[in-house]
Amino acid sequence: MNYISMAWHNLCAFINSPQTLSFAADNRFFIILFVLILSALRRASYTSMIAIALINIPGTILHECAHFVVGFILNARPTSFSLFPHKQGDVYVTGSVGFRNLHFYNALPSAMAPLLLLWFGYWFNGYFFSHIHLTIWTYLGYILLQCIIIENALPSSTDFKVAFKYPLGVLLYLVILIAVLIVCF
Repeated sequence: MNYISMAWHNLCAFINSPQTLSFAADNRFFIILFVLILSALRRASYTSMIAIALINIPGTILHECAHFVVGFILNARPTSFSLFPHKQGDVYVTGSVGFRNLHFYNALPSAMAPLLLLWFGYWFNGYFFSHIHLTIWTYLGYILLQCIIIENALPSSTDFKVAFKYPLGVLLYLVILIAVLIVCF
């Protein structure tokens, strides 16, 4: 038994050595490999409703809360809020927010609200390792959290349908975006 604990201790010391951590953290190959493994695990979970809920709930909370908060602020009047996956036709819907007051001025921002998570992911990237000591576990946790944040920042097909339902609203936000770019640059 002493050999097993000694081997485990040596393996942990090797994995958490500055050279190994530097090699893993600076090598994009390992980041991509880990992301693809996470993606494969997520797709494999779609055969079980319980697995879907466990794997998707953290990101679903972020995604749906973004819709809810922006919709609430812009008077879209959220009426329903669901975080639990359910089958709708041939696909699983992991969460949803319903609105009863969508108009040209609030449909696009309410539907595209999860894109704000990209800002949070960018901020998280800059500050995580300045406050957390780099180990193999914190590094893998960082990648896992960034995958959850970034993947759930992407709007769904339903989000795009709602966002572009009002052409006047799309035009309004396009003009605002152009004005901001002109003023800032």
